Amino acid sequence: MDRRHGAGSVQGLLVAAGVMVAGLWATGAFATNVPAATSGPITSIDLPAVADQPADRVTPPGPTIGGCPVFPTSNAWNQDISQLPVHPRSAQMISTIQANGGDDLHPDFGSNTDYGIPYVIVPETQANVPISYDAYGDESDPGPFPIPLNAPVEGGSDAHVLVVQQGTCTLYELFAASRSGNGWRADSGAKWNLITGDLREIGWTSADAAGLPILPGLVRFDEVTSGVIRHAIRVTFSRTQRGFILPATHFASSDGNPNLPAMGQRLRLRADFDISRLTGASRVIAIAMRDYGLIVADNGSNWFFQGATDARWDDDDLEQLKDIPGTAFEVVDTGPVRTS
Repeated sequence: MDRRHGAGSVQGLLVAAGVMVAGLWATGAFATNVPAATSGPITSIDLPAVADQPADRVTPPGPTIGGCPVFPTSNAWNQDISQLPVHPRSAQMISTIQANGGDDLHPDFGSNTDYGIPYVIVPETQANVPISYDAYGDESDPGPFPIPLNAPVEGGSDAHVLVVQQGTCTLYELFAASRSGNGWRADSGAKWNLITGDLREIGWTSADAAGLPILPGLVRFDEVTSGVIRHAIRVTFSRTQRGFILPATHFASSDGNPNLPAMGQRLRLRADFDISRLTGASRVIAIAMRDYGLIVADNGSNWFFQGATDARWDDDDLEQLKDIPGTAFEVVDTGPVRTS
């Protein structure tokens, strides 16, 4: 639809508006609570405003990458959890986490591009290449995938490869990936429809232990510089329990201790934790952890959360987050723990 208005259309709208307003004055619709004319300016309002219609709640726009939405705004990744109830075992779970590894928040990324998890955006015309799997092929999406042969690979043993294809708005992710001939070899791989946000098969892993996508949970430099992050952030813990909470679909533990976090568990920075001293990117990230929270995605070092590889990160800025203790967080109740 053409939303442009020519001069004639504007004039017509103004005339119509004038007639409507005149009519309302004539009928007395504006007469209620209107003071009599005064010789000077109005300096106070004596009567309360009255609303007889409920206000429409405006949903803020969700995250985007490469012109694609990163799942619907209603998706669990993009939901504000600041008002959800605290989990009844929150205190015990935080205590157990603190007793089994690092105690403080840790950004696992920075200006050194050896850290963080890289991703690449490719056009719809990107050529598909063969994909083969070594370990979890029965829980992986078969290739071919449109992954460039020079796609960046995460440093370290996880060796994740993340690719967003424009046009189709599909996310492709590999775990423990390496080049193999004219394609890629990996332990596991998954693809995600960024428009629908459909889950994996229940019980299936992905390129992450929880069966979750990785890219939606990364802190990205561009969104931080925009001043707001509107999604949950990926986090790891050294010990997790045998179970998962949707949207996670897979667990990676044999420990039935209910005081350990499950895959997909949501945590948030407590509202009473003072973030006023934080500045720059650290403040933006802390607000996101309070409003959208953390989501448990893998086994790893305690309180390590992940960001996209980017040389523009300010390490001194991010250093502020390392002073936030794990005890500043609480566990949120977002649903039951499942094993199947």
